[in-house]
Amino acid sequence: MKHAIPARAAAMLLACSLGLTVTVAAQETMSGGMREGQGRAMMAPKMLPAAQEKMMKAWPKASKEAARAMSAKYGKPMYMNEHMAMWGKAGPWKRTVVYSHEVQHAFPGPHTDVMQQWIDYRVPPAMYDELAAFDGSVVVERTNGEMSARCDKEAANLLAINLAHEIVTGKRTAEDARRMYGEQIMAMKAGRPAPYTERLMVAMMSATADPDQPLK
Repeated sequence: MKHAIPARAAAMLLACSLGLTVTVAAQETMSGGMREGQGRAMMAPKMLPAAQEKMMKAWPKASKEAARAMSAKYGKPMYMNEHMAMWGKAGPWKRTVVYSHEVQHAFPGPHTDVMQQWIDYRVPPAMYDELAAFDGSVVVERTNGEMSARCDKEAANLLAINLAHEIVTGKRTAEDARRMYGEQIMAMKAGRPAPYTERLMVAMMSATADPDQPLK
């Protein structure tokens, strides 16, 4: 594997070559993938190749487990250094980044957010507040036409995106979506059916970017 390069330089290189916006919240990625719905959302973690495991030596447990689970399900990341591992089109996701740093998150119970996953999705600006009230780890990017979720497991990201879609389409309120989120997480942990955590229930969108209008 190539020698690791500083995360900031890597992010700038990726932004230039892939045409992506890199922010403090998310450095983004490209890669090969698999068919949507193939496999379950949660996979047993396994060791990565030695060079990649060495890069993750100082990572927190949640980050290591997320990277191993993604690799077990979708194959090795396209790019990895000591700060992040990145996949592109993998399953239903436009891209995935596992970070070496944790963000504390108390909903629906205490955990850390370490993995962010994106889809193309246009959200009417009038719905932004409702999504923010639902889950602060659901991120909407109007200009790019993207929506992402950040958690520690793919199943939780699927759940967040599915419920965000139901909020946008008027099926649920933010309060109802929070209740449903908790119910689905509890069912998943108990080994009961939790369909919102198992597959993406959102139709693929195109032409989702919104460049806005120039001032006159």
